[in-house]
Amino acid sequence: MFSPLRHPAFRMIWIATLVANMGTLIQNVGAGWQMAILTPSHDMVALVQASTTLPVMILAIAAGALADNFPRRLVMLSAQSFLLVVSLVLAVVAFMGLLTPWLLLTFTFLLGCGNAMHLPSWQASMRDMVPREDLPAAVTLNSMSFNLMRSVGPAIGGIIVASSGPATAFALNAISYTAVIYALARWKSPQEARSLPPEKIGGAIAAGLRYVALSPKLGRVILRGLVFGVSAIIMLALLPVIARDVLQAEARTFGVLLGAFGLGAIGGAFAAPRLRKQFRIETIVAGAFLLYAMGTLVVAFSSFQPVTMIGLMMGGASWVSALSLFNVSVQLSTPRWVVGRVLSIYQTATFGGMAMGSWLWGALSESFTIQITLLIAVGVMLLGALMGRIWPMPDFNNENLDPADTFSAPALRLDLKPQSGPIMIMIDWDIPPENTAAFLAAMTARRRVRIRDGARQWALLRDLENPDIWVETYHVPTWVEYIRHNIRRTRADVESYNALRALHQGEGDPPVHRMIERQTVPLTDDLVIPPKLP
Repeated sequence: MFSPLRHPAFRMIWIATLVANMGTLIQNVGAGWQMAILTPSHDMVALVQASTTLPVMILAIAAGALADNFPRRLVMLSAQSFLLVVSLVLAVVAFMGLLTPWLLLTFTFLLGCGNAMHLPSWQASMRDMVPREDLPAAVTLNSMSFNLMRSVGPAIGGIIVASSGPATAFALNAISYTAVIYALARWKSPQEARSLPPEKIGGAIAAGLRYVALSPKLGRVILRGLVFGVSAIIMLALLPVIARDVLQAEARTFGVLLGAFGLGAIGGAFAAPRLRKQFRIETIVAGAFLLYAMGTLVVAFSSFQPVTMIGLMMGGASWVSALSLFNVSVQLSTPRWVVGRVLSIYQTATFGGMAMGSWLWGALSESFTIQITLLIAVGVMLLGALMGRIWPMPDFNNENLDPADTFSAPALRLDLKPQSGPIMIMIDWDIPPENTAAFLAAMTARRRVRIRDGARQWALLRDLENPDIWVETYHVPTWVEYIRHNIRRTRADVESYNALRALHQGEGDPPVHRMIERQTVPLTDDLVIPPKLP
């Protein structure tokens, strides 16, 4: 479990993140309790949790595109600096006594925006710090760092809020961001060679969405993350109200209750490696849904603080078990060129579910009782466990998704610009009759990979006069997109191509024709490059 800490870069940033997580959790206690002081509305108290998670749903996909196209270290430094400034302004406004419920929600929303920009780059950077075999442990340790602080941070936050007020909690949070900024400034991140210009944000987002849409395994993970986020957030969203109205407690007790959730999460993190060895991923995820449902039932029927803490610990253990498995499954099923975007799409679904759930449970508790609302959430959790019967979680992907590095741009006789296009590709396959069935089956998979990596208008044609000849065709909008399409090829893709190549009876590789589409050709375009003299 602790093997990722052998790597200096991960260890340094992980320790800095511990400090920042402590500040974040102290801030969360301050914000939750400040709202409980400012208004008696259950809905507004729950919106504090929603305002911190909603930005992930709105901004994460764009942040993932930035993570895949720009140095992730610089993206994280920018996000952390933004968080530092917002936290300082929040502390000043609170000390001046100018906070209102909607102003507080504005600040927590801005803090959520900073976290939304930071998360995809941070999670995608783990593969830059640890090898593949240490990635599950690194993701679990990352969850554990937050929950390790959750076990003590809220209690400390409760003491600070009770003794010095929420403004002090906001100030301490601002100071905590300096630890991550310092660690990121010292980290010598690997410099990835980029031979192509960055993708435009719109095109990069579309490429990420297309990749997920054509990856059924990822779809199942993201769907379960959405359902878990909607249902499981109820404990955290309504906890200030539970502490205030059910347990008749103050800020210290609220912090202790959050600490119990964090302790349970630490237990879940320690149990994760053994669970992964003994059970399938679907079994662990379904068990997490069921255990969280049991913990919610305990909280629903308890009016005694120690019993409520037991329910919260059950919820914390389930929280880490499920979310860390979702995260690892996404990372191990995604190549490096798109991992930031796919992680951000997963986060959009999960955190968006948390934001919707926070609003939903707050609104229902206003209309009904807290107990009835908790029981409704239990029903959603049971549904989440049963979903595995139809859409089971995939086991960890063993395919090699490292870049293939086998593509060399062809020598051209036309002076193409990067934006020249559209480009049409034709590949001639010579397939004997006995290989036709296997070839068509392989081409079905190849079509999905082609479109997933950016091809358009893919088609497979058969020569009427020579039925052994099959022509695979597809389009890309520009020459640079054709290069990008090919450098996205993974080693697993090469293995599938080699199997397809074995069905081809012609000598050498199938001939490839690269054509530029033209209705008319301006004199300044497509100039012919004279051949080089020997």
